[in-house]
Amino acid sequence: MAASSTPPDVSGTALRIEPATLEDLPDLTQLVLELMELQKDFIPDRLNHQKGLRLILEEPSRGRIFVLRNDERIIGMVNLLFTISTAMGGFVILMEDVIVHPEHRGQGYGSMLVEHVFDFARKKGFKRITLLTDKLSSESQGFFKRHGFEFSHLIPMRRVIDD
Repeated sequence: MAASSTPPDVSGTALRIEPATLEDLPDLTQLVLELMELQKDFIPDRLNHQKGLRLILEEPSRGRIFVLRNDERIIGMVNLLFTISTAMGGFVILMEDVIVHPEHRGQGYGSMLVEHVFDFARKKGFKRITLLTDKLSSESQGFFKRHGFEFSHLIPMRRVIDD
């Protein structure tokens, strides 16, 4: 989805989806903080969120953060991390942090971000997009199902490495 085809928001301001920059870091950190407050597996930690976002923004080979913005603010974001799948024989995306500012939810902006990711992935030759969604949130699961995501037979497991 090209930025020029993105419709205006409710205030009539043209919306655009574009890569985030380091100048966006405070707004991105706030959005991730709000998302983590909704999650059961994570403890909101502004400093850690900021560090993680900075690691992506400073090295584009690690991933991309796309933002949906108008002239005044960032309305939403999506975080893409790049890795290689031996099963797929190529590069794949781990999609995280799909979030729209609470004041702008229910207006199709999350769908715009996800469709932008699909377009980006096709153009760049990625083989798969994987995401984790909250097990207890049927709303977020329904959102991603409507966009073609399916449940996997794999289940996530993790081990946190202590400092």
